Amino acid sequence: MKNVAVIGAGTMGNGIAHTFAQFGYNVSLIDVQFASLEKGLATIEKNLDRQVAKEKITEAQKTETLANISTYTDMEAGVKGVDLVVEAATENVDLKLQIFKNLCEVTPTSVILATNTSSISITKIAAVTDRPDKVIGMHFMNPVPVMKLVEIIRGYSTSDDVTNSIMDLSKKLSKNPVEVNDYPGFVANRILMPMINEAIYTLYEGVAGVDEIDQVMKLGMAHPMGPLQLADFIGLDVCLAILHVLHDGFGNPKYAPCPLLVNMVMAGKKGIKSGEGFYSWGHGTKDLVIADNFKK
Repeated sequence: MKNVAVIGAGTMGNGIAHTFAQFGYNVSLIDVQFASLEKGLATIEKNLDRQVAKEKITEAQKTETLANISTYTDMEAGVKGVDLVVEAATENVDLKLQIFKNLCEVTPTSVILATNTSSISITKIAAVTDRPDKVIGMHFMNPVPVMKLVEIIRGYSTSDDVTNSIMDLSKKLSKNPVEVNDYPGFVANRILMPMINEAIYTLYEGVAGVDEIDQVMKLGMAHPMGPLQLADFIGLDVCLAILHVLHDGFGNPKYAPCPLLVNMVMAGKKGIKSGEGFYSWGHGTKDLVIADNFKK
């Protein structure tokens, strides 16, 4: 398995492409927008420069990594000759189902189809394909080149051979794969998102401010960043989408998204990607600046 296609050049997609390419795989990075591909490649180069500066890799390894990546706006051309496709498009179920239907038309049935979804049912995605036994979840953590965990999610029909193959592949990427079963949110987001949602409720109900909530979790629970900062980092729209998956999947009101989160997403306040969430991100420094709406 040496030829890999990654669909989506956004934060997760370019990180996945970076990781595969750095470990010697030939990577086809696919996106419908040429501008997204350019931005994705620029991000990869910037992150490689950071690795060089930290002496994690050499300049020659950076050059080789970039040479291993080809870009495509045409899916059929991009997946030609690959052994594995990793879909990393927006966390939208209809979009993902359409992508997987299209993949079945342009790839042989021997090709493994993986999705980087953080919450959507692998079984549901597999059901629209001609190879449900070869559909699997490969949920990388952000930032992909740094984080060691990969959740490997088996759909109802995913074969043992495919699961073992993807587990082994993840280890070759210097990752620590953890196999989980296909239920809403899997493990990571089933636990993480209710915590983030509860932090937002704590703010919404006036128990404490943004900084106070994050400081309690950082200083008291040894979290590297507070839940509200993390929500901004993930994207408030992504958090909301995952909570909807959990709420719909389990039918349990404990997963209902906080009204404050819903309103912020409707207002276009999505965190780092929009420049503002619980914090303001457009000031050009590494300082944490609380967004105007949440300043005391």
